[in-house]
Amino acid sequence: MSLDLPIVFKYHVFACFTKRPPGHPRGSCMDSGAQPLWERLQQKVEAKQLSDVNVTASGCLSFCRAGPLMVVYPEGIWYHPEKIEDIDEIIQSHFVEGNPVERLIIVPKR
Repeated sequence: MSLDLPIVFKYHVFACFTKRPPGHPRGSCMDSGAQPLWERLQQKVEAKQLSDVNVTASGCLSFCRAGPLMVVYPEGIWYHPEKIEDIDEIIQSHFVEGNPVERLIIVPKR
């Protein structure tokens, strides 16, 4: 059975906002420096008026040691940005131009 559902967003980004206590064996994206990256992501999406891009603060994406992590749907592309410039590149290349940033793509492993 196939459903013809409307596409609400061209890109839906889930960014991990999980923060665990210091020293937790799994670590967390926030302890890996995610906060300024996600702030930049949200600011730039708004500033560029990318109404077809939605950023959702998510809980744990299950690959804690690989963080900070974000996943972009509908493609299911996982990104591991490390600096503000990486976020700017993802926004321009992937969300504006439609070209995923291969150097930042990660295949998460547990």
